Amino acid sequence: MNKGKYVFSQLMNLIHPEEFDRCVEKYNGNYRVRRFSCWHQFLSLSFGQLTNRESLRDIIICLQAHESKLFHLGFTKGITRSTLADANEQRDWRIYADLAQLLIQRARVLYTGAVLEGIELDNTIYALDSTTIDLCLEVFWWAKFRKHKAAVKLHTLFDVRCQIPCFIHITDGLSHDVNVMDILEYEPDAFYVMDRGYLDWERLYHIHESKAFFVTRAKKNLAFTRVYSRPVDKPRGVKCDQSIRLNNHYASKEYPALFRRIKYHDKELNKTFVFITNNFLADALQIALIYKYRWQIELFFKWIKQHLRIKVFWGESPNAVKAQIWVAVCNYVIIAILKKKLEISLSMNEMLQILSVSALDKTPVNQLFMKGDDKNDDSVPDNQLILFDL
Repeated sequence: MNKGKYVFSQLMNLIHPEEFDRCVEKYNGNYRVRRFSCWHQFLSLSFGQLTNRESLRDIIICLQAHESKLFHLGFTKGITRSTLADANEQRDWRIYADLAQLLIQRARVLYTGAVLEGIELDNTIYALDSTTIDLCLEVFWWAKFRKHKAAVKLHTLFDVRCQIPCFIHITDGLSHDVNVMDILEYEPDAFYVMDRGYLDWERLYHIHESKAFFVTRAKKNLAFTRVYSRPVDKPRGVKCDQSIRLNNHYASKEYPALFRRIKYHDKELNKTFVFITNNFLADALQIALIYKYRWQIELFFKWIKQHLRIKVFWGESPNAVKAQIWVAVCNYVIIAILKKKLEISLSMNEMLQILSVSALDKTPVNQLFMKGDDKNDDSVPDNQLILFDL
């Protein structure tokens, strides 16, 4: 990073201008735009994300308070609330969705070879889940969820090894989780881990036909016939490991192949889980551990809701909401790229807390995230004049 640049500018430099311009040109984002381009819109929303601004007015007031720095931050002068609001309403949200996908590709390359503790398999592991963001029905009327409540859903495919979201689909709150399985393209030999909300036999069989693997939990009323039982290691918690087929007439037509049923008892939780998967080669304990790592996507949802501005939206239209969510994802991935490139030991939470109060500092980011012990070195520099001989 270049010395003398503001921290915010150093972060935005991680975005390749040519890649951003291609995303804008694809959707004609700067058509008839004179001053406030898509890049300026992205900078404004990113500034609001990283500094925890509550509203568009909050963003504009903070930027106007530092008007002398705007040029060096990459902004145009004379930003107004109405200009930013109009951009959020009119500029195609897919510009920032495509940018996020480019950043995700870069991040996944950097995190190649990441190791999961206890996992001996080399397969890519994805966690599939959704989270609901509550909205005000009177304002966000288009996102009806309940009688007196609105909401949007973030359907997310999360790369567990890289800790990066690879796919996000935004719908209203009424959309069922399993519907997103129809638009996913499954990667051969990859594991797709999901909860019981995604238990749909026809869709699971599509994963099986795609040469990919699924891991989910069985429902209590699962009707099946045992075909074969494997030896199990009961002291380690595996109660049974079976090859089964479905008994139900319609279910067996939707999933005609055999699959695997594993019963596992977790001693720490004192709870028994029943997993089903179409992978017959992995050790039963590995399957149980793979499902345990599904919790990483829950932590991602918790993190992004707590630390990125998606619970308070800066626009009312579907376009404005989606643009803000995708800019939030872009900033999450930028921080993940920075963390890996500089080999920063701090957590993402700690990094964002530091960035929120340091965006307008001129400290090089590699020094910004140094441990306090490294910054506060009490030793006397060699070139320091010694005035008193103690």
